[in-house]
Amino acid sequence: MMPPLVRLLRPAHWVKNVFVFAPVVFAQELTDGEAVKSAVLAFVAFCLASSAVYIFNDIRDQEEDRRHPLKRHRPLAAGSVSLGTAWVLIVLLVVAALLLSIYLGWQFISVLLVYLVLNQLYSSGLKNVVILDVMIISLGFVLRVLAGGAATGVQISAWIVLCTFFVALFLAFSKRRHELILLADEAPGQRSVLSHYSPAFLDQMINVVTASTVVSYAMYAIAPETTEKFHTQHLIYTIPMVLFGIFRYLYLIYQKPSRRNPTEAILRDPAFMINILIWGLAVLLIVYRG
Repeated sequence: MMPPLVRLLRPAHWVKNVFVFAPVVFAQELTDGEAVKSAVLAFVAFCLASSAVYIFNDIRDQEEDRRHPLKRHRPLAAGSVSLGTAWVLIVLLVVAALLLSIYLGWQFISVLLVYLVLNQLYSSGLKNVVILDVMIISLGFVLRVLAGGAATGVQISAWIVLCTFFVALFLAFSKRRHELILLADEAPGQRSVLSHYSPAFLDQMINVVTASTVVSYAMYAIAPETTEKFHTQHLIYTIPMVLFGIFRYLYLIYQKPSRRNPTEAILRDPAFMINILIWGLAVLLIVYRG
């Protein structure tokens, strides 16, 4: 059990910030110590900023969270952390993130500020606009990739941006479906935008973004610019791992539904994590060894 203040930061969700490393990995810059250092600092800055965003969202949603079977245990909803403490922590996290960002340059600071403003708008009302709510969540992942490129001075492939956007949409629609099924008739009272969704509609959206994710990754793997850069077409052999990861995720949310957030569920699934590890090692070998 973590102390309430630590749980308020949601450290388990920091894994989402690994997207800032994507530009360095696929630009073959992992052997550049300065680039890796900048990417690590970018990761830390986004961990601080994302925690501030989570706390702000918890402040806005604490009444709704008290009616949620799982979220009612969050520190603010449960009353284990005061509102004043939460606001002080937000200020400290944002200031720390911005101070750290000074080292990474104005381009990175600009992306980080867009991320903070976009999420503030999301928490303040845009999360109640159907479709736009999941698109804003997905743009947050794209901004992480752009921030990684800005911090390290790496040019980002358009295919990487597309893959990131579709993967994030896939995760966001899946999360909405999980919330809708978990809360059932109480869903609109806990999150008003859920009244505009239905399982059938979300299943259609998930089908679309699943196909889009696989196609965009496959197109990136065989794109002339990719094969020319890595001097190999072997990246295509990682497609089955991507398919397995997506299929495993779908299996977990459709065949093995649980009360846990889907993100937390996959992090606790050995098969999914082993596949991610194999995919990561395969990509590193292909990108850096050809």
